[in-house]
Amino acid sequence: MSDNSSSENNNDGKKRSMNPLSKIPKPGGGSKFNFYWIYAILILVIFGVQFMDFGNKPREVTWVQFENEMLKTHDVAKLEVINRETVNVYIKKEKLSQEKYKAVSSKAFSNTPNEGPHFKFTIGDVATFEKKIEEAQKEFANADQVSISYNNNKESYWDFILGWFFPILLLVFIWIIMMRRMGGGGGGSQIFNIGKSKATLFDKDMHVKVTFNDVAGLEEAKVEVMEIVDFLKNPKKYTSLGGKIPRGALLVGPPGTGKTLLAKAVAGEAQVPFFSLSGSDFVEMFVGVGASRVRDLFRQAKEKAPAIIFIDEIDAIGRARGKAPSFSANDERESTLNQLLTEMDGFGSNSGVIILAATNRADVLDRALLRPGRFDRQIYVELPDLNGRKEIFIVHLKPVKTDASVDIDFLARQTPGFSGADIANLCNEAALIAARHNKLMVDKQDFLDAVDRVIGGLEKKNKIITAHEKKVIAYHEAGHATVSWLLEHAHPLIKVSIVPRGNSLGAAWYLPEERQITTKEQIIDEICAALGGRASEEVVFGQVSTGALSDLEKITKQAYATVTIFGLNDKIGNISFYDSSGNQDYNFTKPYSEKTAQVIDEEVSKLIEACYARTKAILVKHKDHLDQLAHHLLEKEVIFKEDLELIFGKRPFEDQILMNDKTAVPPVISSNGNGQHQQAVPNSKDDSPVV
Repeated sequence: MSDNSSSENNNDGKKRSMNPLSKIPKPGGGSKFNFYWIYAILILVIFGVQFMDFGNKPREVTWVQFENEMLKTHDVAKLEVINRETVNVYIKKEKLSQEKYKAVSSKAFSNTPNEGPHFKFTIGDVATFEKKIEEAQKEFANADQVSISYNNNKESYWDFILGWFFPILLLVFIWIIMMRRMGGGGGGSQIFNIGKSKATLFDKDMHVKVTFNDVAGLEEAKVEVMEIVDFLKNPKKYTSLGGKIPRGALLVGPPGTGKTLLAKAVAGEAQVPFFSLSGSDFVEMFVGVGASRVRDLFRQAKEKAPAIIFIDEIDAIGRARGKAPSFSANDERESTLNQLLTEMDGFGSNSGVIILAATNRADVLDRALLRPGRFDRQIYVELPDLNGRKEIFIVHLKPVKTDASVDIDFLARQTPGFSGADIANLCNEAALIAARHNKLMVDKQDFLDAVDRVIGGLEKKNKIITAHEKKVIAYHEAGHATVSWLLEHAHPLIKVSIVPRGNSLGAAWYLPEERQITTKEQIIDEICAALGGRASEEVVFGQVSTGALSDLEKITKQAYATVTIFGLNDKIGNISFYDSSGNQDYNFTKPYSEKTAQVIDEEVSKLIEACYARTKAILVKHKDHLDQLAHHLLEKEVIFKEDLELIFGKRPFEDQILMNDKTAVPPVISSNGNGQHQQAVPNSKDDSPVV
């Protein structure tokens, strides 16, 4: 089931948002006052006190400037000696209009005249100052001489308050506010809450509306997860028999299979406090923050016990210690993991708290994290089988307006290997395609086009291709179709197309047999089918192109897996060099000798060349049918299974194919834009060695 569903229905059929938090009213309502405005105002006031010219303080000058530019030009009205240290200079009113006094002629915040003092300078000794003044004015007439007054204790209390006390008072006030904000956890104290947990709490005030009824295609996983919910609702049912509630459960599976959606359903069903966060929320650039957040998370959970903690993508902090490819260990990540291990099952008690976690990389997790007592059970959320895909289609088709031609059973059979997220995307693409063609309902053809769109890419009919290239592409795809039709264990063909789509120039769609195990004969038939395109080019044109690049890449991996992993080679014997623990990824040496490596290369080459010779022999024997199929393909551009039955007859072993529908296999083979042949897979990664 998809965990990124776009929408769902209420009981009355009305469409509503799938996001469980989209309609929850925010506490408090309305806009709140932003506390940063107070900080901004206080900072402006401090700058104003320090840098604005409150009180129009006199400007500092030197004795030389005073004597040459003011005193000798008869501009000074009077001098005032303050505390025998500073001399204030008053300029005559009629002189203030001069350009050199423009800066002090008026007050700072108004155009009113500045009565002074206008300038000041510092003296060392009053007697020396008086002597220098007398010498400077000895040529002055008595009427022009400047009077000197003395004033002690002239210091302004307002200047003292503005200069010292007021800034200190503001700093103390800001500090008190910041300390209070730090304790309250408001938005302005994020730097002080760096060690706090970032988990989102869902409780009775913030309830998730997703339930197990919204989860489809995961019946086995749902049973185990529902049991955890039952533990919390009815603990005595289990403890009365001597059982203990599991400490944790790990959801493991490929991307898009519904792990996070299962956790949302647990949050909606459990009716207990549910803490949700991602593994990356513990990671920070500051040392020790991750461990601090783990402690704070479990402290909150214990206070609200019984409670559930859900950690999505736990591999971000749970990677195995000592497996890092670099030589230096990440101490911060390891300390976070150590704290998590201690909190889950350490010396202290941790009753009433259940930990759920999800990952698609369980192979890289630390062993101590996976042991019983921490994650007691691992719940595998696999790709859905045929019945699971039917249930998922039912859920995602509810909001889609479909006509009678849409058959859910048919759609489920046409989408092997699709995850819940892929199916959700498929239904959405079908609706978009129908809307693009101005249809009122979504029909079967829209879903088939959506399958092609999701797997192969957007159709490009206007792409310029020469006649010879188109013929090569037609024979290439006809070669794949011919060989796969005539070999027993090759996947059954659905259709063949030479219409450019996405980065491909042509494609052959197959409905693969979904099986649990694969035999050597099945692998050989699949390799022959993949080599059909290149062999067809050589048989018809006498030369090969680059169109089989990804074919060769695919069969090379299959051949090496046959020899080195599955033990299906007679010369190498019953030996497998596959390492399921993942330790081999960080080794610098191969697990076999150079002589064995040479034997492996020789056996792989023999296997592939034998398959290629077999494929060419099949195409030479059925060259007339190959020509008919290629010409038919050049004429119609798209042909289906029925067209191959007219040319080759009914497939003799089709009735022997059992659709177990368990293991996902890629449903399409296509040629990309540079002529390289590639395999399109709906789900991008599978860690297991499947061929």
